[in-house]
Amino acid sequence: MPSETIDTIETRTTISKQHTMLCHECHYLVKLPALTHKQAAVCPRCGLQLTVYHQHASQRIIALAITSLIFLLASLPFEFLSFSTSGQYESIDILGSLWVLVEKDYGLLALVQALAILILPAFVLISLLYLLVPLSLGMRPTKADWVIKTLFNLLPWTMAEIFLIGVLVSLIKILSIADIELGLSFYAYLLFTIFMTITLLYVDKYQLKLLLKIEIKEEQAPINPSRSIQTTWALLFTSVLLFIPANILPIMHTSVLGSDDPSTILGGVILLWEMDSYPIAMVIFIASVFIPVAKIVILCWLNYSVQSKQQHANNERIFWYRITEFVGRWSMIDVFVVAVLVSLIQLGNIINVLPGHAALAFCGVVICTMLAAMSFDSRLIWVDTEKLTGGEKPL
Repeated sequence: MPSETIDTIETRTTISKQHTMLCHECHYLVKLPALTHKQAAVCPRCGLQLTVYHQHASQRIIALAITSLIFLLASLPFEFLSFSTSGQYESIDILGSLWVLVEKDYGLLALVQALAILILPAFVLISLLYLLVPLSLGMRPTKADWVIKTLFNLLPWTMAEIFLIGVLVSLIKILSIADIELGLSFYAYLLFTIFMTITLLYVDKYQLKLLLKIEIKEEQAPINPSRSIQTTWALLFTSVLLFIPANILPIMHTSVLGSDDPSTILGGVILLWEMDSYPIAMVIFIASVFIPVAKIVILCWLNYSVQSKQQHANNERIFWYRITEFVGRWSMIDVFVVAVLVSLIQLGNIINVLPGHAALAFCGVVICTMLAAMSFDSRLIWVDTEKLTGGEKPL
């Protein structure tokens, strides 16, 4: 099909044809109309945006993904941050910061950071190019269905923008004791984050499948209430257990002239507040204390509601479920703050920062609550109010 451009394929497969699909959040069968540029299809029962069509999205994704990868590569070889105080100077690059964590026996924390800010974002971008570049040349990529499924499963774990916020919080924490300079890698990573965010605005799972002529199956994974409820309870229980040491134990140790000063999550919030950094203190409190607690409470309520087969407030329950899915990953800010400070502040006997055991415990809280939200089957909210297959209803 070399004579056809990707524009022709995209227009024919996306606009002309009508399809039906099951809403993955409420299991309602929806007949999708033909969509025009920037038009979205919404589930009439739960209000979920099922798909949105962007004209020339494929070309934009290719261009933006390549640009994002270029900036990501450019962020690796140069200086990321530099730190100087009392005549002492220290600088880090992104890869070097990971190695510092490994040297301090926090290899697991280094692995989590590498996956979240480098490896998984790169995989997502390369996967998009793997799918769309061959198509633009008139070829079909192999294993496209598997690549799309893997890509969307990994998207929630890409945290480039959260890492940047963590870096900014770290800088504010140490501005009072040192001079900070931003390196070329910082600006390259900032541009990478911006372009990747824009790239993902054009990525739509349903439209990708149409474009690649992958069968749009109406069947979904069978609903297994017992498995979903038990798995969610187990992950929430684990989250609660980890949340206790995450808040009691120090999340980092600051050593000044040999004197150790341990700091907990709440202790860091109080310190920022006393430094008059009220917005940053609020960001850390909300991300590291309020959001994890609220997410655990909301997921417990949702899981109990489906276990007890409640048949009311469906729209309210699905709203809070979406909130927990959206905000959960932002709790990683404090973990990235610790990682940046440990990597940057290593000045012998003058001043050092080391991670505390709470860093790994809190990282476990974030991961377990994210997995709990993913294991919760939102279709169970609707199971007692209407038939599982719903009814066919065009938008």
